[in-house]
Amino acid sequence: MAASSRGFATPFRLELRSVDVSTLPHREIEFRKCRRRVSVDGDRIRLSRIRCCCSGSTGSGKSVEKAEEWRFDSKKSSHRVRIQAMPSMPFASPQSHFVSKQEKFYPRCTPRHSGPQSRDTPPKRDTGIANEKDWGINLLSENINESGTNEDGSTWYRESGEDLGENGYRCRWTRMGGQSHDGSSEWKEMWWEKSDWTGYKELGVEKSGRNAEGDSWWETWQEVLHQDEWSNLARIERSAQKQAKSGTENAGWYEKWWEKYDAKGSTEKGAHKYGRLNEQSWWEKWGEHYDGRGSVLKWTDKWAETELGTKWGDKWEEKFFAGIGSRQGETWHLSPSGDRWSRTWGEEHFGNGKVHKYGKSTTGESWDIVVDEETYYEAEPHYGWADVVGNSSQLLSIEPLERPPGVYPNLDFGASPPPPDDDSPDTPASSQ
Repeated sequence: MAASSRGFATPFRLELRSVDVSTLPHREIEFRKCRRRVSVDGDRIRLSRIRCCCSGSTGSGKSVEKAEEWRFDSKKSSHRVRIQAMPSMPFASPQSHFVSKQEKFYPRCTPRHSGPQSRDTPPKRDTGIANEKDWGINLLSENINESGTNEDGSTWYRESGEDLGENGYRCRWTRMGGQSHDGSSEWKEMWWEKSDWTGYKELGVEKSGRNAEGDSWWETWQEVLHQDEWSNLARIERSAQKQAKSGTENAGWYEKWWEKYDAKGSTEKGAHKYGRLNEQSWWEKWGEHYDGRGSVLKWTDKWAETELGTKWGDKWEEKFFAGIGSRQGETWHLSPSGDRWSRTWGEEHFGNGKVHKYGKSTTGESWDIVVDEETYYEAEPHYGWADVVGNSSQLLSIEPLERPPGVYPNLDFGASPPPPDDDSPDTPASSQ
């Protein structure tokens, strides 16, 4: 009844496209409790690659459903509960026309020697944090400021420069963008790299765009290397934010992703997501924390609601160390009249092959048993310090300004060391 931290069956999927209302048969939404084996690589971060492509196809969106009645398949074990959502207002999304309309103004595969090509397309949902090589960041070595007009009447500009500051701070940047001939479509993109004498290095991208229909989007990506002032540990942090908004209907979505790694093996990952399509909205939050010494915490909380007042959601968490730990979760539904249904469950793993399972629901279900069962969980992240270092060659190769002899970086240690990394919530933030 819980979902993997990588996947949440949201009430619908939105990629900012025109939506036609149509009738669909019901489909099943399956929530699965996190039950992964240490050696399995199913939770490795999957990164989408952005490629220049001459094709105008964008693929179709997934169908969407709203659940107002929940049924449980009692034949399933307590490890997996199948929830069947009965659609009351189903709809489907046709193919997006964003890319093809945009490429009408900025053909991405047509060589343009007079100015920069538009690389901007709306971001895709649930694609996590891309690798630096997927962005193709190529900062210009000289300062420029140029602009021009293409044969189709669209305009472009490109600028690059360097900003200097205290403590050896340097920021090299390149900005570019363009507009269609009538100004109805626009794109912007900025690249940068930052460094200073403390060893801080940062690589980043920000881009945005809009089309003639009023659809707009924005995306930013960052990768940072720094040294912790108190522990002297090297750390790498990666993050991404993405959002898109429809210009013709009340629809849009936003996502924030982050990952934090240090040289002793501590790994933290998480995401916050939000979306809306007309009268329906949904949210999702999840997190993972590996302390590098065998302790693991994972959690997910997601919920959705309609303007009519129907709400539903699912949340779970797991904690393990040295084969001993627990899992617990809840699935719930609230009707517009205030009637609430919920089902809670839990597991205690003793590390000796015995597992205590318990649970109950508001409809009178209950169970409390001890079974012989192996305990499976991920003691280490599939993508950790060695992986992120190997995929951050451009970040690590940033050259700071040469430090003059006798000049030392100014380190700000603050008033006190930071608290230990054990401040993750015991239970996921509830939507209720």
